[in-house]
Amino acid sequence: MLTDSLGNPVTLQDAASLGAVNDFVQGLISCEARVANILQVAETDLSPLVQACCAALHMFAESAQGPLNARPYIARARSSLKLTPGVTQREQRFVAAIAAWVEGDIVQAIRLHQEQVQEHPRDLASLKLGQYHLFNIGDAPGMLKLALAALPATQDVPYLHGMAAFGWEQCHLLRQAESAARQAIRMCEKEPWAQHALAHIMLTQGRLKEGFAFMQQVSPTWTGLNSFMVTHNWWHLAVFALELGRNDEALRLYDQQVWGVVKDYSQDQIGAVSLLARLELAGVDVGERWQDVAEYLLGRLKDQVLPFLDMQYLYGLARAGRSQAQTLMRNIESFATARPSPGHSDSRRVWKEVCLPASRGLLAHAQGDHETAVRELGSVLPRLAEIGGSHAQRGLFEQIYLDALIRSGQWVGAQHLVQQGLNGQVESVRLKHQAHQTYSALGLGFAEATGEASLL
Repeated sequence: MLTDSLGNPVTLQDAASLGAVNDFVQGLISCEARVANILQVAETDLSPLVQACCAALHMFAESAQGPLNARPYIARARSSLKLTPGVTQREQRFVAAIAAWVEGDIVQAIRLHQEQVQEHPRDLASLKLGQYHLFNIGDAPGMLKLALAALPATQDVPYLHGMAAFGWEQCHLLRQAESAARQAIRMCEKEPWAQHALAHIMLTQGRLKEGFAFMQQVSPTWTGLNSFMVTHNWWHLAVFALELGRNDEALRLYDQQVWGVVKDYSQDQIGAVSLLARLELAGVDVGERWQDVAEYLLGRLKDQVLPFLDMQYLYGLARAGRSQAQTLMRNIESFATARPSPGHSDSRRVWKEVCLPASRGLLAHAQGDHETAVRELGSVLPRLAEIGGSHAQRGLFEQIYLDALIRSGQWVGAQHLVQQGLNGQVESVRLKHQAHQTYSALGLGFAEATGEASLL
């Protein structure tokens, strides 16, 4: 029997498809663009595994169109299950997990990926997909459990150590996360997910200069990656630059590395929105850059795939002054308040209880209504993890909330937030500027209040 690059038996109609299957598996876990090579054999090999992989690839579009494009492949996969002898239980479960994703039943998809890792711990494509879904619902312990379940059987695979590192980091277990990330990089210098996990660790611990130097050092290895991974790692470098007060460099990284690889892709779009917003919050004039991003956000008005995405689409459209921001806001409200279909109540509750008020707050901030922004965002900040995204990515919403506090003159609340942030990131020039402004408004000198000399 044929086996994939990780030793999992595979059932194919055409043995020549094995290379494309391996490209999917290795490309998925290494964040490389070759993952898309599976589409080259979609019409010549109707085996369930090939068709399910193609469906998964379309679902990564994270758009309303994704399930429409994925359904023909899942239909083929299901039909082929009955016609292809010898299909393994692992492959059957993989097909079922992708089918659940296409049908919007993320709870079922996660359950199937959890079963898979217990019985087939070297099916790391399944594990990666399971972590993806858990990440999108804010279940960091679930991400970690998946990786740890596979770890005894996959010590030889650097990418598993990277997946474990990110799970540990999202659970705030930073010592364990750094150890795993460095192990992954020792095994494979070009391990972008582990590099990315280290960037998160260094940002969280306030190791901004070290983080900037590290990401700059490893950036030559960011070749052959999918657009999300390459632009996201450059995004992390830009965030370090911005926190260190290297604003011109952050803007240059936006123009040359973060925006423009695949402009119609969801993750590239939110990376651009997030970095432009951070640049503005740091006092940088971004010129007409919002307008270019907004052109690509216009196609997102009816998506409502993930709340974390819609919130940033909304902010980008509003900062560009596009009237369609109101349309997206109405669509978010309609989706959040509609009766959920069976099995979707948990997801819809997050849309209604977290995404909806947060979206109102983001729209208000973008339009200059800072008191409303404080009220709406402040009501859901403790629950923001439920919308998905990483700590670093959700940090944008905390920055917007702090800016709204400052701009509405709510200095006591601003002091609590800015000083806590500065305690963890003593090298941050952005936070020092905001702390000086806040303490001055409160009638306190920065040095007098903190006992520290001004570093501005």
